[in-house]
Amino acid sequence: MKNLKIVIASDSIGETGEVVARAALSQFDVVVEERNLKRYAHLTDVKDIDNFIQSIKLDNVVVIFTFIKPELSKYIVEKLTQLNIPFVDVMTPVMDMLKEKLEDGPLYEPGRVHKLDADYFKKIEAIEFAVRYDDGRDPSGLKYADIVLIGVSRTSKTPLSQFLAYRGYKVVNIALVPEVELPEQLFEIDPNKCIGLEIDPSSLFEIRKRRLEQLGLLENAKYGQNERIEAELEYFHQTVKKIGCCTINVTNKAIEETASEIIRIMNL
Repeated sequence: MKNLKIVIASDSIGETGEVVARAALSQFDVVVEERNLKRYAHLTDVKDIDNFIQSIKLDNVVVIFTFIKPELSKYIVEKLTQLNIPFVDVMTPVMDMLKEKLEDGPLYEPGRVHKLDADYFKKIEAIEFAVRYDDGRDPSGLKYADIVLIGVSRTSKTPLSQFLAYRGYKVVNIALVPEVELPEQLFEIDPNKCIGLEIDPSSLFEIRKRRLEQLGLLENAKYGQNERIEAELEYFHQTVKKIGCCTINVTNKAIEETASEIIRIMNL
């Protein structure tokens, strides 16, 4: 169905509903434009819900909502049913099941998952750490890192560092360039916290080709040539062997998949 509009409603920030929507959409060979995927957050009373329903276009729309307060879930279900708008209630079935299995009842406090506790501040510290030590700009951070990522250009080191940082891990990433000497600190730290990001040459060639096109550079630039790619990957293998660390092949893998594999390997 073309031009499908997906709206997420929540009495918190709506992140959970959006994650569910995007995960489901990834299983379909369609592209939903960002403007057709919209989040409505902090709908904390029935008036907010009424305003929300009035603001959305009723044609070709699906509502995904994550209300913690049962009275709001019940109210929006009634309204959407009256208007014949398709909807998915993400939270209520899970909350009801847990309520049956757990001795203590739910608190019904929206936003508790985002509360400012020790884990939250640990996450912020890890994100700031990843930014500060991105791309090996300051090797002094290596000894403080939980994870050190090593790889040639375009192996998703930076986005992977940020994703892991969001999980609370302090990450340093080091770009491998044959002409650039590696910091001595890299060979002084525990190799068990180092991960080499490997990639197939053909995949790296295509990624770099697209990158050159985005930058408006010539396809025959050295950066995208097969000979250069082979040389860099050979240097990568020599380096990880010298360090004595594990490697993960990131070819055609999503950031989330690679991150999960790293956490599993390192028993974090």
